[in-house]
Amino acid sequence: MWAVDGCGYRDLVSCVCCLGWPILVYPASMCGRFTLFTPIPQLTEKVGAVLPEHEIRPRYNVAPGTWIASIRQASEDSAPTLDEMWWGFLPSWAKGKGKQATNARVETVTTNNYFKAAFAKHRCLVVADGWYEWIKNTSPKQPHYLCRRDREPLYFAAIYVEREDGSLGCAILTEPARGSAVDVHDRMPLILNDDSLASWLAPDLTDKETIRNLVGHIDADLTEHWPVSTAVNKPSEGQGSELINPL
Repeated sequence: MWAVDGCGYRDLVSCVCCLGWPILVYPASMCGRFTLFTPIPQLTEKVGAVLPEHEIRPRYNVAPGTWIASIRQASEDSAPTLDEMWWGFLPSWAKGKGKQATNARVETVTTNNYFKAAFAKHRCLVVADGWYEWIKNTSPKQPHYLCRRDREPLYFAAIYVEREDGSLGCAILTEPARGSAVDVHDRMPLILNDDSLASWLAPDLTDKETIRNLVGHIDADLTEHWPVSTAVNKPSEGQGSELINPL
């Protein structure tokens, strides 16, 4: 189970829900960029995922509105698969109208009509090595790179939906920042621990309380961060590992 601001996830959902906030989509102000450079076979070992037929290249400045590597399990009888989804959650029933959500808050994802069906039936993992956040009130905006101290890859909790064109689009779940991440931003991606990965992907688990009790985030003291080049501020082709070098 993960907790938010010292209270249980279930309790916080109830508190937010009773306020009646009709929040449908969230801006890309948290977890808006990340990196992925760990070899794909290494990423799939922990969940026994089937490798994609095409190559997924290393990326050091992954931005919303692009195809990103994700793991999902389509049915109880099938193995998880790693493939690419569009980073942007816009259900087919929206008929192309509205904003593409890149993030969804854990506080409301199970009760919000825009997200709750996907949380129950279409959960996935977005794989990453680290992510970027920006220090507020700096000019130009100063990015920091956040990752695990042991440099192990990260598994972001995410949800997905079928888009109008038949492809799949996803949103990464976020929670209030913990550990060293609070130095940089007030929110962070929901990063699952290894024991939670199979349960998060399991398509037969649909009850939010069962999921809450089976899923947990990584320990807060496992992450660290450092300032990096402002070149991160403008994603472009050809950007490499120099982006995550400490200043």
